[in-house]
Amino acid sequence: QLQLVESGGGLVQPGGSLKLSCAASRSTLEGYAVGWFRQAPGKEREGVSSISRSGRSTNYPDSVKDRFTISRDNAKNTVYLQMNSLKPEDTAIYYCAAAGDYYFAGLREQNYNYWGQGTQVTVSS
Repeated sequence: QLQLVESGGGLVQPGGSLKLSCAASRSTLEGYAVGWFRQAPGKEREGVSSISRSGRSTNYPDSVKDRFTISRDNAKNTVYLQMNSLKPEDTAIYYCAAAGDYYFAGLREQNYNYWGQGTQVTVSS
């Protein structure tokens, strides 16, 4: 049973950067597509990035495109989310998720089987 643990969240000023990590245990992450999602207070969870099993394909919604970058290191069993030019509206709990049934699962959360517990990101001055 794959387990995912997020880290790297925290408090950052607007315009700052954070790098989130999603580490897998109990199984190798190489056989899974991975996505990052976020949920702000009072809002529905939304996808912010996804990456294929090989890492060759990625996608982002317009709200984070050119600011967020997803990457993976299968040797380290870890997926990363580099977040630059952060805005107050990026404040949310960020979750990573893994999809075992897809080579590339996109931003549809129903495609994902395994979820981490989340890490809080707060963008505030």
